[in-house]
Amino acid sequence: MTEQDSQQDSQEEWIAGKHPVMEALRSGREINKIWIAEQSQKNAAPIIAEAKKAGIIVQFADKRKLDQMAEGTTHQGVVAQAAAYRYFELEELLERARSSGEMPFLLLLDEIEDPHNLGSILRTAECTGVHGVIIPKRRSASLTATVSKTSAGAVEYVAVSRVTNIAQTIDKLKEAGIWVAGADVGAHQDVYASSTKFDMPLALVIGNESKGIGRLIREKCDFLIKLPMNGHLNSLNASVAAGVLMYEVLRQRRSL
Repeated sequence: MTEQDSQQDSQEEWIAGKHPVMEALRSGREINKIWIAEQSQKNAAPIIAEAKKAGIIVQFADKRKLDQMAEGTTHQGVVAQAAAYRYFELEELLERARSSGEMPFLLLLDEIEDPHNLGSILRTAECTGVHGVIIPKRRSASLTATVSKTSAGAVEYVAVSRVTNIAQTIDKLKEAGIWVAGADVGAHQDVYASSTKFDMPLALVIGNESKGIGRLIREKCDFLIKLPMNGHLNSLNASVAAGVLMYEVLRQRRSL
């Protein structure tokens, strides 16, 4: 592979699956080409029609070729080659919130490493009106075909920012008038307590799957909240916990 080929590959992403590819088309994502497995032409008819309207090349190929492109991701006979996912600047996320006319609602993910968790969180974030998701550049899952597939295409609509330092990012959010709430199993404040209010510009912090929120990040939060546990286990999967909390924010804001 030449250096030019390597640079080109780094500027492209693979999107796998009927729903992710269709959402990429609908969102206006820059797509170079779509491959359809020969056995999937009938089921992929809506995608073929949408691609034709957009002037995107569709090529039919053996399923084994798509297996190689998708690298183990379940592709349902549809794979697209698209421009690399665009990451947003932090200020762009804040501007999106301001221009929406809504109270800002951001999500900070402190080293979520499983791409399936990241995809699930992005899907719920899109459904609950989160204005942007912030992830660290290191020790974190990034936007990949697996994340796109798990998010059911939500990755095309949720603005994601990659930052070098989550702690410094929290300081910047506070300067912008955003309150920071951390989800922590050791917190004293129950998310369903009457005193827990989310009627303020808010950034919700979700920690690593096994370690939770890092000590420095925990200390920087304005307040910590926990989900009540009534069984033998003391914690939830990161994406499930994030989903419950996002919907509680949405519920409270709808009742204002």
